Amino acid sequence: MVGEVGEVAEILQWTDDDKVAELLNDGGRERLAEELADVLIYLIRVADRSGVNLEQAVRDKLASNDQKYPKDKSRGSAKKYTELDN
Repeated sequence: MVGEVGEVAEILQWTDDDKVAELLNDGGRERLAEELADVLIYLIRVADRSGVNLEQAVRDKLASNDQKYPKDKSRGSAKKYTELDN
């Protein structure tokens, strides 16, 4: 999976935010879609083989993040939850 994620990063890494839209509009969207699909296929297979319910795992992670990063304290901040004012 790391290799597949690396292929996604190869497309976007070192690309300024303002250049990403241009890249995607100039044919990069199809390549990105293919690489994202590869990552998703791999991820689903790993989850299936290991018995992980991805839908529930995502719900649990989002709930955990909501607790760690309350919107009123973390919006617009890159601080780790342990660095936020309590």
